[in-house]
Amino acid sequence: MKVYNNLEEIKYDLKRLHLERQIAWEEMKGLKNEVKEDLSPYNWLGTILSAVKKYGILYLVRKLFR
Repeated sequence: MKVYNNLEEIKYDLKRLHLERQIAWEEMKGLKNEVKEDLSPYNWLGTILSAVKKYGILYLVRKLFR
């Protein structure tokens, strides 16, 4: 627990804590947008297509060597 000697120290800490809270809030908004982008159907489509390509090529190679 911090002991304050004057009103200026209290005001300084309150201002600092307010700014830290604003920074944390903005970071949370940024994370929300990142999650929204990661869960968009367009991103899932790219992942699915890359998996299909990979396993499709493996399937063709197996058929050629049998």
